[in-house]
Amino acid sequence: MLHATSDRAWLSAMLTVEAALARVESRLRLIPEKAAESIAAACVVERYDVALIGVEAAESANPVVPLVRALKAEVGEEAAPFVHLGATSQDILDTAMMLIAKSALGLVTEDLDRAAEAAARLAEKYRSALMAARTLMQQALPTTFGLKAAGWLTSIVEARAEIERVRETRLALQFGGAAGTLASLEDRGLEVATQLAAELQLGEPVGPWHTHRARVVAIANALGIAASVAAKVALDVILMAQTEVAEVAEASRAGKGDSSTLPQKQNPVESVAILAAARGVNAQAGLLQQAMVQEHERAAGAWQAEWPALSEALRLAGGSVSRLADVLSGLSVDTARMRQNLDASGGLVMAESVVMALSKQLDSVSARRLVERLVKASGSTGKSFGRLLREDREITSKLDGTALAAALEPGNYLGASEQLIDRALGAYHAAKRKEHD
Repeated sequence: MLHATSDRAWLSAMLTVEAALARVESRLRLIPEKAAESIAAACVVERYDVALIGVEAAESANPVVPLVRALKAEVGEEAAPFVHLGATSQDILDTAMMLIAKSALGLVTEDLDRAAEAAARLAEKYRSALMAARTLMQQALPTTFGLKAAGWLTSIVEARAEIERVRETRLALQFGGAAGTLASLEDRGLEVATQLAAELQLGEPVGPWHTHRARVVAIANALGIAASVAAKVALDVILMAQTEVAEVAEASRAGKGDSSTLPQKQNPVESVAILAAARGVNAQAGLLQQAMVQEHERAAGAWQAEWPALSEALRLAGGSVSRLADVLSGLSVDTARMRQNLDASGGLVMAESVVMALSKQLDSVSARRLVERLVKASGSTGKSFGRLLREDREITSKLDGTALAAALEPGNYLGASEQLIDRALGAYHAAKRKEHD
């Protein structure tokens, strides 16, 4: 990702656009074939001083001006007049941005694929591993780690679909000339645009989008979704890896997660990095959204703010989903500790289950009142909820020992968990088949 968003990559993408423009205009007989060949041959990134073009870009507030100057010098006097014909700086830079995004988003989808595969394995392997579902950080009901992983999987699959949708439908050529009219190409401008889009394998927009920046924000938003999905999983892992919980742990290796002062610590550093990266992606997405508000046919400052913001968003999103794949692939799962934590409340996590069982014998209001009384008694006496249920004559008159034991067994109160896991896995495999078809 660092390579795909580097200054060299941006320069190479701009040169790709200039070369494609020359080839198209040659085919349409707008410039001589020999000139197009000279221009295309000169559009090789190794011929140019990236740092120097960057320095010179400050004089014109964009790097295309010094690049075109350098390209004209490279091709010589005969071909120089045909360099950049009909284009403006923003045409070249925006189209290069789309090429950068196309390549970089492909890297993001590859890592999301790795993450989805790892989550699918966890969902299948641990579909019956009992654990506590937690709402507002408190134990709520029994669930399975397989269902939690299936939830992760579904979010990853959806994030990948959004990245791919943007990559396939929102990346488009920018070509409008100095003010979006293509006036310098007279009546041939739209022909050039159509063929240039095909040459670069980008979408052809209805018209130039110089100050209409929804495409850029669509990229940023898709990256924000992917990074935030990774961050949600990372936060779950961090919470489950706490010393007092200890249900999962990141893969360990020498030096990874060490503390500078505390020898006993094994910090979940991959997940920590994911959370940090997601915050950065969303900050850049916010900047790009603010940059949508632009003046007339050319922005004064907002456009210039986009280039580093998009590169940073791509880098951070790429890092977050890559680390997510690593975390899920190497995750250590302690099912015994999950069950121990589930049982720690002395059966309180099964209170709703008992209410539902009692509701078959008396009205639901009375059933809940009976159970709430024993829940409070458990808190005040320190006796387990299960013990209090078995000692309460009003309860045992409605539920015999077998029925009460069944109501207190977490594995009996999982609802549609199995089917939900199967649905998540089915959707994942269907998406994979569609991608391969």
